Amino acid sequence: MRIRPFVRPDLARVTDLTIETFRPFYEERFRPLVGEVIFANQHGDWRDDYREQVAELHDPARHRYVAVAESEDALAGYVAWGVDPARRNGTITHLAVSARHRRHHLGTALCEHAFADMRSRGADVVEIGTGGDPFHAPARALYERLGCVPLPVTVYYRQL
Repeated sequence: MRIRPFVRPDLARVTDLTIETFRPFYEERFRPLVGEVIFANQHGDWRDDYREQVAELHDPARHRYVAVAESEDALAGYVAWGVDPARRNGTITHLAVSARHRRHHLGTALCEHAFADMRSRGADVVEIGTGGDPFHAPARALYERLGCVPLPVTVYYRQL
């Protein structure tokens, strides 16, 4: 497994991995939970939203970075993060690992890679967010193993 900096030709594979990774959340968890009206309002175009969002993740001029993990010729995962130099704060914005490579500590390696980069850029603290639902339980477990402290947050939706 090799972790390396993102290059533009990675964009399609990173975008596809993001959509593949989060499809079960949007289609199997969120949509049934909130119903069609709220789903359409909040995340009805989630695939297109990711296509736009992922294209902007790597922007070193704006202190945003991506690293990818490769296994043979396949993209195994990626991590995206940003650094706010003035606040000495880092944020992991995205972490995705392909289904085939889960449970092999790749998420840990990607986070540690991002943490090391953030430290080298002067960050003292990192923030990582994830959901409180069962889909995101593996992410919560990973972040807690990495020594992150959870801050409980609850979001409510209601159709008007």
